[in-house]
Amino acid sequence: MSSKLQKVRNASIFSTVLNAILALGKITIGFISGSLAVLSDGLDSAGDVLTSVIMIVTARLMRKPPNIKFPYGYDKAESIASKSISFFIFFAGAQLVFSAVRKLFIIEDNPIPGVLALWVTAISIVVKIILSLHQKRKANQLQSHMLKANARNMQNDILISGSVLLGLLLTQTLGIYQIDVIIGLGIGLYIMWTAYKIFLSTSTELMDGVDDPSIYNKVFEAVAEVKGATNPHRARIRQMGNQYLVAIDIEVDGAISVAKSHEIAAELEQSIKKKIPNVYDILVHIEPYGHSEKDEKFGISHKNFPKDI
Repeated sequence: MSSKLQKVRNASIFSTVLNAILALGKITIGFISGSLAVLSDGLDSAGDVLTSVIMIVTARLMRKPPNIKFPYGYDKAESIASKSISFFIFFAGAQLVFSAVRKLFIIEDNPIPGVLALWVTAISIVVKIILSLHQKRKANQLQSHMLKANARNMQNDILISGSVLLGLLLTQTLGIYQIDVIIGLGIGLYIMWTAYKIFLSTSTELMDGVDDPSIYNKVFEAVAEVKGATNPHRARIRQMGNQYLVAIDIEVDGAISVAKSHEIAAELEQSIKKKIPNVYDILVHIEPYGHSEKDEKFGISHKNFPKDI
């Protein structure tokens, strides 16, 4: 493992351990104090821990080299893991929403959360601020997108814990337990929304699509810069993690040699790599002028690609 990967992994593990301690503390105090908001905050932190653990394990799998069973490697394991995480998070949020609605509409003896709930929430905010700053500093040092995303996620957690703390103060001051329950309900809905966004974020990749279709324009521009390459068509671009797999058909002079055709294809590959960062693989199919298939069902042609994308 490279030095950078090791440092990113160490920072991720450090964050995961602290989040696990906070999650356990908030869930325990949430049960003891009877605060649904604190319990919700704890489950949100537990979701972050689950996400971190799964992604650390998945990262180990993704480092495995391609083989006869998976010739493109294991990078899509990240999307599959993210899908699994979204289901866990969604149902945890749904359970919170169900509990909150039940407490709001079913008359029963609901205690006012005690001072312990205030303390664990305040401590959580302080630790999250320190951890967020630590992750941000490490992210800038190592230029790690994963750590940057983790730091931003912790900033959201600080806002959640801050709203919980405010709700607890109002609940204890006014003596109205419903304030705590309503905040728990809001956090539950937020957790479900987060799970929904995680689910959608991986769908494009698993459907072999791209988030930004304008990338096709860059491929067609790359073809235009290569002498001898014409009529780019049947272009297919798909994502694999943060990398792209590009396949495209072009037409060349049918009278030139195979070696010359190969030179054009190789030049096109370099031209595409200059236009598009993070290209994993490029497949160029060569056809002689005027011999493109008329019944092609897949891919994008430069002739019918929308100019406003």
